Amino acid sequence: MKIIVAICSSIIWGSGQVINKQHLKGLFFFLIQCVLLLVELTTGTWDVLMGAVEPSFRNCGYFTKGLWGLITLGDTPRESSATLVYDHSIMLMIGGIISTVILLLFGLIWLWNIRDAYKGRVQIEQGEVISSIAYVKHLWKNSFEYIMITPGIILVFFISIIPVLFSMLVAFTNYNVNTIPPLKLVDWTGFKTFADIIMLPAWNTTFIRVLTWNVIWAFTATFVAFGLGLLMAALINTKGIRFKPLWRGIFILPWAMPALVSLLMFKSMLSNRGVFNQLLLDAGIITQAIPFLSEANWARITIILVNTWLGFPYFMAMISAAMTQISPELHEAVAIDGGNGWQKFRFVSLPVILTATAPMIVMSVTGNFNNFGAVYFLTGGGPRDPALQMAGSTDLLITWIFKLTLDYRMYNIASAVSILVFIVVATVSSINLMRTRTFKEE
Repeated sequence: MKIIVAICSSIIWGSGQVINKQHLKGLFFFLIQCVLLLVELTTGTWDVLMGAVEPSFRNCGYFTKGLWGLITLGDTPRESSATLVYDHSIMLMIGGIISTVILLLFGLIWLWNIRDAYKGRVQIEQGEVISSIAYVKHLWKNSFEYIMITPGIILVFFISIIPVLFSMLVAFTNYNVNTIPPLKLVDWTGFKTFADIIMLPAWNTTFIRVLTWNVIWAFTATFVAFGLGLLMAALINTKGIRFKPLWRGIFILPWAMPALVSLLMFKSMLSNRGVFNQLLLDAGIITQAIPFLSEANWARITIILVNTWLGFPYFMAMISAAMTQISPELHEAVAIDGGNGWQKFRFVSLPVILTATAPMIVMSVTGNFNNFGAVYFLTGGGPRDPALQMAGSTDLLITWIFKLTLDYRMYNIASAVSILVFIVVATVSSINLMRTRTFKEE
């Protein structure tokens, strides 16, 4: 009987609950099935079943058309502006993703419906008394938090998950400047885009060089800013330093100012005719302008220094907060044992600081790996390097992706690089975070 009840509910939702005398619950599942069928049957002309001369799944219901569009990406390009019936591959892909997500939600409810019918029949055969009202009360009491966050989860699916899925799927197509719908239809190409990035010299050279600089930048920018923040925090918290709140306020100003404004100001001041070069030329220190932003090595050093100026106040604040948690008795114990100031810092303060700030360091490395603003608004990824494919000497992967997308419309390449960036960042961040003592203690 249990199997029969489950089979009934799998065909007509809620019928198993009705057999179990849970009419209210059965009605609930049946209405959900009616909504699914109603949407499907009322959103298309169903030419496939009506015997049209050229039947097409594009005229079926919403979910059927969505799945057809996601699988085929269309079969009729727009040959001219007068063409009335044509397919747009990208719109079909987006519609197909949305249809698939909605069908998955309905599928979960369908499985819940079958499991509930089967479980209810088991309880009846064991002599238990079940009712829909009692089930609702039990569900509300034991799953209240899940019920409350369900609307939020659904919203996240549509504003976050679906765009991410779309961006990822583009990597498996030939969607680029040479294939722009609706004049040309996009096709699924599998892993060809990834193979091109890895195998073709023009692409793999660019990817490896940009990735190498990206890794160097992420770690250097983070640890230089951390080192300066540590130095400033140690100096400010040293005994005998007067006006500590004033010094903290001055050093925190770079962090308080909008980063975009600061970057644009530095871009102006560091140009060949900017304030810095003019001051050095007028003072006779240099005879020609220093190419802070127009020469590859100078540009990279400049970006790191500017980022240090912007980022060290954050670490200074974090480290200062951590230092206030250090018990004075520990320093006194080191002094009693004959330790000097360096030994107090090395064996007492530094371990506490590193333990407290390790997660922040990992997050900062990840953030700098994708630090779009620091590079784009200061150098624009330049100066240009002829050996690189659509990238400059200071481009990070994220700025390269930006250029590939907006400037060159190489959407599939940009999407594939984005996936590779995600894999690298997620792997490095997970390994580093799991190795920190803070994570192990948790």
